[in-house]
Amino acid sequence: MEFNVKKLASDAGVFFSRAMQFTEEKLGQAEKTELDAHFENLLARADCTKNWTEKILRQTEVLLQPNPSARVEEFLYEKLDRKVPSRVTNGELLAQYMTEAANDFGPGTPYGKTLIKVGETQRRLGAAEREFIRSASINFLTPLRNFLEGDWRTISKERRILQNRRLDLDACKARLKKAKAAEAKAAAEHELRLTQTEFDRQAEVTRLLLEGISSTHVNHLRCLHEFVESQTNYYAQCYQFMLDLQKQLGSSKGEIFSGTFVGNADSASPAAATSPPAVAAATLPAVPTIPVVPTIVGVPNTVAEGVLNPNEVKPPASGTRRARVLYDYEAADSTELALLADEMITVYSLPGMDPDWLIGERGNQKGKVPVTYLELLS
Repeated sequence: MEFNVKKLASDAGVFFSRAMQFTEEKLGQAEKTELDAHFENLLARADCTKNWTEKILRQTEVLLQPNPSARVEEFLYEKLDRKVPSRVTNGELLAQYMTEAANDFGPGTPYGKTLIKVGETQRRLGAAEREFIRSASINFLTPLRNFLEGDWRTISKERRILQNRRLDLDACKARLKKAKAAEAKAAAEHELRLTQTEFDRQAEVTRLLLEGISSTHVNHLRCLHEFVESQTNYYAQCYQFMLDLQKQLGSSKGEIFSGTFVGNADSASPAAATSPPAVAAATLPAVPTIPVVPTIVGVPNTVAEGVLNPNEVKPPASGTRRARVLYDYEAADSTELALLADEMITVYSLPGMDPDWLIGERGNQKGKVPVTYLELLS
């Protein structure tokens, strides 16, 4: 008990001495040992790294999980060292609803078939999102979090110790100046040598840790490249999934809207020429007026049924239009015409054709072409 009381008294004396020295420094009544410029630069660089790492970590978490309640739940599971339960993504939930709706409406109906196709694509998008979140969490968030909870805590601890050593050193210097008797000066000089040694040792330890920030930057740079690669793969997958879905829906429109005729509408806006096919389809209000072949012997029945034989199709005597191709298009079957961006073709419509498709001719080649890939010229 006596030992503990003495130690407590000693610690209280040291704390009081440090508090007095710190207060006098703030009031300008005591000298302060300054660190060299290189050391100060290392400290500033470390603080900057810590602050920006925290901001990047928090915002990346928001990007991967916009729901704040879900983030809090994941944080609690992590602190309790328990596995975070698997959570259904929004895309997967939408896919589930669409599939259930298709079963209720009838999976054999046009609407039901389309719901199933779109639902399957949403499921694939949700799975891709889940994989992206998992990859980004492992390769990017975890290293940033490890730095803040590991290396930075160690650096902060050693910096606090260095600060205490400096206060002890400056307090010893102040006591040496105030000492009058030779015996008091000798004791103060001995104490100063000890505190100077402890300060120098702690300064070297802290310096080595601060210089390790350069290695942290290199590690975070590698993790950033992996994050960008994961994000690139994710968006590339999403783009491919939507292209596949667009082609599926485009090939089925003839069956769904077999009785629809082409109507009059305003011309496409110039901005549509720079938009991708999916955006162009959304921004174009309607298809411009296209000449319709009044009667083609032997063709109307097959066209109404969604079957087109290009060899049996003949252009009208007058009223065809020229069109410029906006994007490359790969023909899905022998009834379609493959397109190359910026080439010119002749187009016209047939009775009973899907309004989103036209007959295109290029030399001796002809076939169906999607309207969204064309800029109709007057």
